[in-house]
Amino acid sequence: MVGKPNLRTGQCHCGTVRFEATLSDGFSSIRRCTCSYCRMRGAVVAMAEMGGIKFLQGEDALTSYRFNTGSAQHFFCSRCGIYTHHQRRSDQSQYGVNVACLDGISPFDFSEVPVVDGVNHPNDTGSPARRAGTLLFIPAN
Repeated sequence: MVGKPNLRTGQCHCGTVRFEATLSDGFSSIRRCTCSYCRMRGAVVAMAEMGGIKFLQGEDALTSYRFNTGSAQHFFCSRCGIYTHHQRRSDQSQYGVNVACLDGISPFDFSEVPVVDGVNHPNDTGSPARRAGTLLFIPAN
């Protein structure tokens, strides 16, 4: 992938769904969210533009979930249940890609992950997006 540092391959847990994702700005915009769904899911995501995800296999095995306004669409493997990505509510031209699905990447590779306030979503409040805090990972010796 020389010359394309933001192009990453990934898969779900069982390997049924395989994909390539071109991350918009690498891992510069990783985040978590406090909305009810993201809070329970607990994933760290990186951004990809619309068209930035290419399925290598198993796209037909993906299923999706929408809630509340139905704007955001969350995709996961119908076999193993792993969340791979979602179409964002606040910017429908972007996907959030689960970094844990990317080959060679772990959410624990990031010592600090910004957490956005999804409970008070900008589309609901009319206010700008707000950072709710920072999730820290401090490895034990």
